[in-house]
Amino acid sequence: MSFTWFATFQNDTGPGAEIAQAELEAVNAIVAGTPGLSSGLIYTPWAVDGLPFDDGPPPRLQLQLYFEHIEDLENALRAGGPLQALADPDALPSLAKGPVTEQAMLARDFAGSQGPDVSGTFCTFLVHYPGPAEDLNHWLQHYIAHHTPVMRRFPGIRGVEVCSRLDWCSALPWERVHHMQRNKVVFDDAEALKAALASPVLAEMRADSGSFPAYAGGNAHYPMRTVHVHGTTPRTP
Repeated sequence: MSFTWFATFQNDTGPGAEIAQAELEAVNAIVAGTPGLSSGLIYTPWAVDGLPFDDGPPPRLQLQLYFEHIEDLENALRAGGPLQALADPDALPSLAKGPVTEQAMLARDFAGSQGPDVSGTFCTFLVHYPGPAEDLNHWLQHYIAHHTPVMRRFPGIRGVEVCSRLDWCSALPWERVHHMQRNKVVFDDAEALKAALASPVLAEMRADSGSFPAYAGGNAHYPMRTVHVHGTTPRTP
């Protein structure tokens, strides 16, 4: 288990909006240079036709950064810390006026596989549950014990992760959100994601969803192109 931080740059310019390559390179440099970072993921939309989910426009950009210690995460977010550069309108002009949210969470890794080839681009299906749950403890116990094993049966699966919320300190000028859960399944590419969602495992997922403990807020699913960023402090085994 590790600490992870999400920054979500909402899509305020309409479907198909893309970020300039120079800005993505600037984001990569900021993330890669963050002290205490174990690793980082940079997500941008991946248009995939024919999926059995349509939750509207995906985030224009989402970051997920991993830290072994909460002190390293909070140090990166402090006033004058390295991640303050992400909020500089001159650094990321196309994102400067759009809404941004942040959330720190605990990440549980249920991969049980090789993982994707992090030297290239891979496909992540991001999901979040805003909540609330009637009984969050019961919700998490059920999801981890029953839903996660089904997710791991998807053909071509390369990674499974479930994140739950925590309290954290940040000096970034963005809205803090408190989604009760985020999770993801990871594949080599969009075609592998489509094949997995066309498999009988999806029916198992939907059947299990019918037994979820009571919750509100629904959920949202987004296929995202993913680039891995090596951290300054690699995660321990």
